[in-house]
Amino acid sequence: MKNSIVVVDDDPIIRMDIREMLEEEGYAVAGEAKNGEEAIELVAELKPDLVIMDVKMPVMNGIKASRIIRSLHDTETSVLLLTAYSQKELVQDARSAGVAAYLVKPVSEEDLIPAVEIALSQKERIDSLKKDLEQLKQSIEERKRIEKAKGIVMKTFALDEEEAYRKMRAASMAESIPLIKLADGILKDGPQRWFGS
Repeated sequence: MKNSIVVVDDDPIIRMDIREMLEEEGYAVAGEAKNGEEAIELVAELKPDLVIMDVKMPVMNGIKASRIIRSLHDTETSVLLLTAYSQKELVQDARSAGVAAYLVKPVSEEDLIPAVEIALSQKERIDSLKKDLEQLKQSIEERKRIEKAKGIVMKTFALDEEEAYRKMRAASMAESIPLIKLADGILKDGPQRWFGS
């Protein structure tokens, strides 16, 4: 099965049509909702890759629901809006709500599947960028702790930067632990615990 998708429309026949088109292409339809409020609850519960949602619905419209879905911190769900209108204002609202794509009804399989692929590829790109950013933050954080520990080793043993780094590398190899673990140990317990006096 491909990515999981939630379909939201107040018209059950449209929901059924979209579900059939998606399932024929191998997508998993994780759930269905008939208004924006139900959509938000489903997304929070199921964390699907994509929500395909109508704009005009009772209780809460698709644009407002999109805004709330995009603001949920523990989900990276992409939103594809369906509308019977293609007014400029709607496009602006959809864009400001963080919608990945939108389609004008009636929706055909020829339009739906490429739009789904685009929305999902945007999600994958954003997920990948977020992961890269997290790794970068972590490596900067680790570098800072290693530098701090190196400063302590330099001061304690009256070494220059290169000698202190070599001493730390040698200890990390001797102890068979990553340099960051050694650095954290130096920061926590002091250098003597790792190098003697």
